[in-house]
Amino acid sequence: MPLPSPQQLSELVVRVAHRDRAAFAEVYRATSAKLLGVIIRILHRRDIAEEVLQEVYVTVWERAADFEPGRASPITWLSTIARNRALDVARRRQMASIEDTPGALDTPADEPHPLDGIELSEDLARLWRCLDGLETDRREIVILAYMKGESREALGQRYGRPVPTIKTWLHRSLKQLRECLGT
Repeated sequence: MPLPSPQQLSELVVRVAHRDRAAFAEVYRATSAKLLGVIIRILHRRDIAEEVLQEVYVTVWERAADFEPGRASPITWLSTIARNRALDVARRRQMASIEDTPGALDTPADEPHPLDGIELSEDLARLWRCLDGLETDRREIVILAYMKGESREALGQRYGRPVPTIKTWLHRSLKQLRECLGT
C-alpha cells in the first residue's frame, strides 16, 4: 500500500479530529513505523518505545483538532508529538529501573558491622587530607572528574585548557594522591 501524500495525510488527520476511526487507522498504518523509529532512537529500548508509541496515538486521537495543516506538515506534527513523549519518558527513566540494573537485587541482606563505618570515615578523612594537598584547580578537577563524572572535554572547556593538559593534570594528581595515601 503506497504511503499517502502530505496533503492526503493532512486530510486524514483532519478527519481524525472529527473522530473518524477509519482515518485514524490509516494514519496509524502510514506513520507508525516512522514514529516508532523516532522513539527508539531516543529510548534505545523497543519494548518501552512500543508503549510510548501507543501513548502517542492516544494523544493524536485526543489532539487531532490542534493540527493546523498550514502551519506544519502532518508528519512533522506527528513526529514532534512522538519525540516529545519519548523525551518525557527518557527524563523520567533517568532513575535506573530494576530491569536496567539486575545486580541491584544481589545486595547482601546482612547489615554492615558498626565498626566498618568508622574505618570508612577514617579512610575518607585521609582522602580529603590528601586532596587538600593538591593545588586548588587540580583538586577541583579531580573532584569534578571522579566524583561528579565530568568528561575531560567539559573540564577542558571549564578551565580553558586542551584535553591532553587536563588528562596530564588528572594523571599527576592521582599519582600524588596515591603517594599521599601510601598505596
